[in-house]
Amino acid sequence: MNDLHTCIKNYLEYCQHQKRLDAKTLKAYRIDLAQFYNHLPSVNLPEITTGLLEDFIQELHQKYKPKTVKRKIASLKALFHYCEYKELIQRNPFNKMQIKFREPSLLPKTIPLHIVETFLATIYKQLSDAKTNYQKRNALRDAAVIELLFATGIRISELCSLSVNAVNLYDRIILIYGKGSKERKVQIGSDAVANILEKYKNDFNTEIQNCGHFFANQNGRELSDQSVRRMINKYTALAAIDMHITPHMFRHTFATSLLEADVDIRYIQEILGHSSINVTEIYTHVAMSKQRDILTRKHPRKDFHI
Repeated sequence: MNDLHTCIKNYLEYCQHQKRLDAKTLKAYRIDLAQFYNHLPSVNLPEITTGLLEDFIQELHQKYKPKTVKRKIASLKALFHYCEYKELIQRNPFNKMQIKFREPSLLPKTIPLHIVETFLATIYKQLSDAKTNYQKRNALRDAAVIELLFATGIRISELCSLSVNAVNLYDRIILIYGKGSKERKVQIGSDAVANILEKYKNDFNTEIQNCGHFFANQNGRELSDQSVRRMINKYTALAAIDMHITPHMFRHTFATSLLEADVDIRYIQEILGHSSINVTEIYTHVAMSKQRDILTRKHPRKDFHI
């Protein structure tokens, strides 16, 4: 099985059926490995050298941002690790390569809390002013979606894939299946959030049961991440908010707000489902109001009399 195309096909099947990777990860692997195959369509596995890989990586750097290049290299490394494990190659060409490049450090974008409040108020106004039952039900579901995003810091993919059994409103616990098939439980602390979720669940019970997902549209199908993005754009426009808001920004805002409220970063890591504290530590750089408070109250300059 020295044919690269066959090897990639078998590897993807291995990822799906044995490693049990989620659909989005499989899709990314498929795209990345197809791109590599198209770069070297007539080359067999034993003929792939460190030099060929370096040429391909150089081409990636010319087309993509560092974060994307890093992901594509990781996909390739995983493929060659599989080939080595299956003894399809004698030497892994990545073993002789040193791949180090700096990614630009991008701070997570947050939403000012007064804008979050305005955004939610706009949804609830749509709910109270709805002229038709269809409009009222849409606004009810939209309020439930945004409230849960902000109340738990849940990822958009996790929210859309929530099953009906994952939401326990009696105990106010959400069971979330995160990256790498890791489970975590997040408590709903707000009465207002629990109440809107209860109202939504009662109103959409038929649609929820039809699709098996907690968040559904009025046709009885699961809510997609694209429909949530369109919904956010809709209320951003209605509220005249001059800011591009994405679902992930609610997660960033949730984490930063907790950090500024002196919540231990390890608790935030657990709630967000980060496997490493290093990932959570990006929020220590954006907690500007906490920094301002520290430098105002703690810096010795405040005691100078000049």
